Amino acid sequence: MDTTARTADTYEIELSAGTIAYQDSGGDGPVLVLLHGLLMDASLWEGPSADLAADHRCIAPTLPLGAHRHPMRADADLSLPGVARLVAELLERLDLREVTLVGNDTGGVLVQFLMADGEERVGRAVLVSCDAFDNFPPGLTGRTLVLTGRLSPRMFGLFMQQMRVRAVRRLPIAFGWLTKRGDAATARWMRPVLRQPAIRRDAVRLLRTANRATRRLLEATAERLPLFDRPALVVWAREDRVMPPEHGRRLAALLPQGRLVEVDDGYTLLPLDRPVELARIIREFVHATRVL
Repeated sequence: MDTTARTADTYEIELSAGTIAYQDSGGDGPVLVLLHGLLMDASLWEGPSADLAADHRCIAPTLPLGAHRHPMRADADLSLPGVARLVAELLERLDLREVTLVGNDTGGVLVQFLMADGEERVGRAVLVSCDAFDNFPPGLTGRTLVLTGRLSPRMFGLFMQQMRVRAVRRLPIAFGWLTKRGDAATARWMRPVLRQPAIRRDAVRLLRTANRATRRLLEATAERLPLFDRPALVVWAREDRVMPPEHGRRLAALLPQGRLVEVDDGYTLLPLDRPVELARIIREFVHATRVL
């Protein structure tokens, strides 16, 4: 099967929280599991995956972070630790081992939680410009989004209607400081929360858990990252205005096998802004740390 066909395959799996969609390129190369952030979906990774699928198996789930397609069960734990446990469940259900777990934006929080928990199916970790230490919720974007979680689902939906307008999406309180070139993707990510009341309810449930307790947990998680003695790569946008570049350097220094690569000409969402360069960096890291 050619690379283009592999990257297009989408599947669904029933997990404890509900139905999760995921993209899977197939193939027998090293497995990459690629995680997105709040109000995003698996398409964040389409650019890097189109390149990496030539010699890797790329799996990108759409997690219940506000741009998902299927509402979660009423009793689902939609806190970030709960979503991290859902990722671990996905790894188990798909019987994935020696996974390279990659997270960007809030997806990097999920990766950190699993690193700190010593998830045995994770062989390597890649953190790409993400929340870390006390930077939660991150920047104007994160703080604004968490504040909207105080609204009722109906009022949240009315507030988010503004995101139909490109000029609003490009504001610093929205996606303007997250991506230089990815506006088409951000417009697409808004559709579920604008069109589906049940997704709005899930999004509000999630945002209401994003509080000081989550920040304290993220800070405590950083203290446990030195226990992750496996290959780890930190990739950071030099121009990042939401995730401080200094945090990338601190993360790399904390990790026993950590290394840092800084990338020019992009903001937080490097999979959108620099997909080819990010794919090259990840490929070189996996190849350099692969045990044959």
